[in-house]
Amino acid sequence: MTEPSNPARTAVVLGGSHTGMLAARALAEFVDRVVVVERDELPDGAEPRKGLPQARHAHMLWSGGVRAVEELLPDITEALRDAGARRAPVTTDMVVMASQGWFRRWAESHHVVLAGRDLLDATVRTEVLADGRVELLDGTEVLGLEGTAGTVTGVRVRTQAGAAQGEGGDGGRERVLAAGLVVDATGRGSGASRWLTALGLPEVERREVDSGLAYATRLFLAPEAARDGFPVVNVQADPPGTGRPGRSGFLLPIEDGRWIVTLCGTRGGEPPTEAEEFARFARGLRHPLIGELIERAEPLTDISFTRTTVNRRHFYERMAAWPENFAVLGDALAAFNPVYGHGMSVAAQSAVALREAVRRHGWGTPGLSRRVQRAVARPVNAAWDLAIGQDVFYPGATENGPTLRDRLLAAYVDRLMHTATGNGRIARRVTDVTSLERGPEVLLSPSVLLAAAVGPLKPALSGPPLTAEERKAAGLV
Repeated sequence: MTEPSNPARTAVVLGGSHTGMLAARALAEFVDRVVVVERDELPDGAEPRKGLPQARHAHMLWSGGVRAVEELLPDITEALRDAGARRAPVTTDMVVMASQGWFRRWAESHHVVLAGRDLLDATVRTEVLADGRVELLDGTEVLGLEGTAGTVTGVRVRTQAGAAQGEGGDGGRERVLAAGLVVDATGRGSGASRWLTALGLPEVERREVDSGLAYATRLFLAPEAARDGFPVVNVQADPPGTGRPGRSGFLLPIEDGRWIVTLCGTRGGEPPTEAEEFARFARGLRHPLIGELIERAEPLTDISFTRTTVNRRHFYERMAAWPENFAVLGDALAAFNPVYGHGMSVAAQSAVALREAVRRHGWGTPGLSRRVQRAVARPVNAAWDLAIGQDVFYPGATENGPTLRDRLLAAYVDRLMHTATGNGRIARRVTDVTSLERGPEVLLSPSVLLAAAVGPLKPALSGPPLTAEERKAAGLV
């Protein structure tokens, strides 16, 4: 890598995954160079990598996230679809059993983009690195920040031994990358809080809500007739607070005619790690549909299992002192229980907020990094409330259990979701929020409050709203 000639006009982004690449794109218009530092050696295409084990599990971009990515990369949706990703309308192409019953498949209000995480990352990475101002420094470990409690001046890195061997490389050598802004997008394993205390700053306020959820995921080849246009299937858990483990599952049709199926369970109800038990667990959910579907599909992989599902929020924007030239976003700022599918979309919205904050206040202006940190935290709030509003009720999720506010909010949301099973207008308002296109305040408008009091306008569905053609395609008839 050529060392930056003008550190003040250089941005360094830590982490080369989805969040880091979008942050790099957000900053490219303001600087001469953006250097993306990534611990792994990244593949050329849509291949697995060591530092992203969660890539084996289901991912999607809600429409609010899609719009944010498109603001940064206008051609990204076309590129994703050319690569095999699917655009699925919400709730038209969704078969969802909530704790309140089956949802109807209302006319499209929003959409999701469905693809394997490797494909999503590779497509975004290709688009970002096509900009000559963005440079990737992979196979490189971040050691800490350079500077003082008042100003970050760069980052200390070490090229991993062997990363550049055979090319006169410098494997194992430490050096400092000077920068006018350092952005931490290293994910759940971020060392930002530790780095800041090493500079003399106080500990950051942090909150964790751990539902105890475990994930088990397997890839299947769909039956041939169901490889194009099959709906998302989601069987949600009983509402928290019943005293029973929360068991759920979802099936996402992704590229190449495959289904990625994830089964979930909280403490005492964890999904299996043995292949022969996978379909049996799926059949034992509140409805056996997912189990019935995968029994007719061809398994392509073993089971991938994880317990990395804790909701964790760092309140960096509340710190009394914040250094110049440093910001944190993505999972390093707020990591969500993946079952809600909001992490990638929130990260994209935060990257847009990063760009807008720099545009508004100007590169290098005093106090910019504090303004940036407050801006990138705003998209986090709605997704955080959605996640912990459910998870806080599982036994052991928090030290003190749900608050009175948590209980009142959950009771209202439960009533609202019941109403949404038979009221298309309310279903749209709910998806306005879950799609991250509008804030939760829309659910408190007088008309929505009145509709929740009235309840659903249509009777409950007696079974999953699959069409006769979809049942035949999947081999269910």
